[in-house]
Amino acid sequence: MLAMISTWRMSWEGLRQGMALLREGCGAGDAVTRAIQCVEDDPAYTSVGYGGLPDRSGRVTMDAAYMDGETLRLGAVMAVESVRNPILLARALCGRETNCVLAGRGAEQFAIARGLPLRDMLTERARRRWLEALDTEKTAAPYAGHDTVCVIGLDGAGRMVVGTSTSGLFMKEPGRVGDSPVSGSGFYCDARYGAAAATGLGEDVMRGCLSYEVVSRMRHGATAQQACEEALRDFVGHKREMGEEDGSISLIALSPTGQPGAATTLPVFPFAWGHGDSCALYAARRTPEGIRVAETTGEEMAGEP
Repeated sequence: MLAMISTWRMSWEGLRQGMALLREGCGAGDAVTRAIQCVEDDPAYTSVGYGGLPDRSGRVTMDAAYMDGETLRLGAVMAVESVRNPILLARALCGRETNCVLAGRGAEQFAIARGLPLRDMLTERARRRWLEALDTEKTAAPYAGHDTVCVIGLDGAGRMVVGTSTSGLFMKEPGRVGDSPVSGSGFYCDARYGAAAATGLGEDVMRGCLSYEVVSRMRHGATAQQACEEALRDFVGHKREMGEEDGSISLIALSPTGQPGAATTLPVFPFAWGHGDSCALYAARRTPEGIRVAETTGEEMAGEP
């Protein structure tokens, strides 16, 4: 079964393009990278790629990851600048036995050696936002809607791939890295059991290794939906025991048969799911009775990322 799942409304067009590639017979890797590139290239989104908001020093630094669920090989980049599509750089690193996770200048040199396109990722709009933040001397909230695009794909041969890309928190400390390029936290993929990815406050996601936790529960028989809900419920329960608030965390998952899963600590978390000839926008909603997932529309998601 052909299937893809992706985080946030911003991924909708990319998922549609990725599903079209799958229907043409392309592999999951091409579909996932195409979907993420669509978001990276669009300056309308201030938390991914071109147009991403900068750190405290005024630099746009990006993280990305790519994992092949058949081989368990992965590639990831951290704190890179001037690379037009960090997801392509992460994919280029996947398959190497060593040196598959690169950071900063080393990652950029690898991109240059591979001939990947470069560009100044700081837009004028983002620069103005940064200057305003400096002028008002405001400290950015720990999490203010700076969301990761995460995409999981399943092709006709049963291959599964997961990819992530983000420019991280606005006004973050220079050098800060979140969960998105960290295996087991921001993403994990094992084609035998399924794949998962996370978005939200990376510092919290890393404390629970939540993507691996979701896939582990699928390995032990849980559906994708059950695994997302159970992993998030248990982690949030532990946080509450320590006197902490739930925080901002959302999870997606996809089973080897293309069935989706999603859970969130937010009132509403939009995501896209495509399967076969169908693509639709859904929302996971936190209610007193638990997580509710239902198809929705773009209009209903007004104001969401």
